[in-house]
Amino acid sequence: MNDPAAQGRRQDLAERLERVRRRIADAARAAGRETPELIVVTKFFPASDVRHLSGLGVRAVGENRDQEAAAKAAETADLDLEWHFIGQLQKNKAKSVVRYASAVHSVDREPLVGALARAMEREQERRREAGEPPRPPLTALVQVDLDQGGPDAWNDGGADAAQPGRGGAAPDDVSSIAAAIAAAPGLELGGVMAVAPLGGDPDEAFERLRAIALRLQEQYPEATAISAGMSQDLESAVAHGATHLRIGSDVLGPRPAVR
Repeated sequence: MNDPAAQGRRQDLAERLERVRRRIADAARAAGRETPELIVVTKFFPASDVRHLSGLGVRAVGENRDQEAAAKAAETADLDLEWHFIGQLQKNKAKSVVRYASAVHSVDREPLVGALARAMEREQERRREAGEPPRPPLTALVQVDLDQGGPDAWNDGGADAAQPGRGGAAPDDVSSIAAAIAAAPGLELGGVMAVAPLGGDPDEAFERLRAIALRLQEQYPEATAISAGMSQDLESAVAHGATHLRIGSDVLGPRPAVR
C-alpha cells in the first residue's frame, strides 16, 4: 500500500477500531460475561474501508440499504466476510438480499418472512442451475420496537402501546413472527434485535429486550442472538446480554455527506 491517503485511512480505522474493541472488552469484563460479536456498520462509507477493516480482523459487516450493500458485497467478494442486513427491508428487495447476506436483523412482519423464504428457494434453484454450491440458511432476527408498550407488553399484549418509534414489531407480535421464521424453509430463527428509543434510558430498553429474548428462548432455545447497542450505548447493551453490537461512527468516523 503505497498511497499515503490509503495508509492514513487504514491507520485511522485501526486506532478507532482498537478503541471500540477495548470498550467492548471492558464492558464485557464489568458484566462478567463473554465478549459480544462486533458488527461494523459501513453505511455511506466506500468498499475500500471494508477492505481496510477486513485487513484489521473485522469479519462481520452491517449495512442498512440493499443497493449499497449489494454493491459492496460484490466488490469485496474475495474477502472472508459475513454481511448483516440491519435496515428496514422491503419485500421486493428480498431476492437481492439473500444473494449476499448471512443474516437479516430487521424482520418485523410476517409477509416479509414469506418473501425471504421464497427468495431463498429461488436463490438455491439459481445456484443449482449454475452448478454452484447451495448457500447456508439465512439467519433471521425479529426486530422489536421498544417504543411500543410498557415493560409488561410481551405478557399482556401491549394494551398501552405507544405510537411506533424506531422501527420493528410490537412486542406482542414477536411470538407469531418468530413462529413464521422457524417454520419457513431456508430460514433460521436467530433471536431478536432492537434500537434503544430516542431520548429513552438504554438500560431500561435493553432490559426489556433481554426479557423478550429470554421468553422467546423458552420456546426456541436456539434463538440466542440479541442484536443491540450502537456507538452511544454499547455498554448498556453488553450489560443486558447483547450478543451482537452494531457499531458505525465510532469505528468509521463521522458519516460522509450524502449527495
